[in-house]
Amino acid sequence: MNKRNYQKELEQLLLEIEKSGQVPRLFLHSCCAPCSSYVLEYLSPYFQITDFFYNPNISPREEYRKRADELKQLIDQMPLVHKPVFQEGEYAPEEFFQMAKGLEDVPEGGERCFRCYRMRMEEAARLAAEGGYDYFTTTLTISPLKNAQKINEIGEELEKIYQVRHLPSDFKKKNGYKRSTELSREYGLYRQNYCGCVFSKRE
Repeated sequence: MNKRNYQKELEQLLLEIEKSGQVPRLFLHSCCAPCSSYVLEYLSPYFQITDFFYNPNISPREEYRKRADELKQLIDQMPLVHKPVFQEGEYAPEEFFQMAKGLEDVPEGGERCFRCYRMRMEEAARLAAEGGYDYFTTTLTISPLKNAQKINEIGEELEKIYQVRHLPSDFKKKNGYKRSTELSREYGLYRQNYCGCVFSKRE
């Protein structure tokens, strides 16, 4: 089976958007400011972006607040082609724990993480459909520790359910992850040392 090159697919799509002269609307799920920095820099010339911070997996609440505020501040500071709009989702950690029930001991990067990706991406897809957006996607593929293939598969599944196009991505490619670390230094961003949930912190 041929492994798909999601970065190549994205580049092709961006080329088509550029040729069309249109600026489509993108609903972007963001996990944190460091991961969003490069993604916003990369995509803002092509899209009008709503940057959606929805991460009920993050604990404790202070950590959640810190990451949300950091992202909002980054959006204010970055000189981007089309200025993104920050939108914060509801912080309901009990929904994350409900979802993780029975999977508490699954190693990081397994089924619990896949369900967590889906939970956050589904909320983004739902709101993108409700708001009449052209595309939705997530910053999650920028992390070398996240399964980009699984994230894109979930995105395509949600595209069918919500009838809003999923933007394919593998943002870590083309030195995306490296660039995010440079931008983090440049903007003095807080880089957390765990993904966000109690289980990732434990590991």
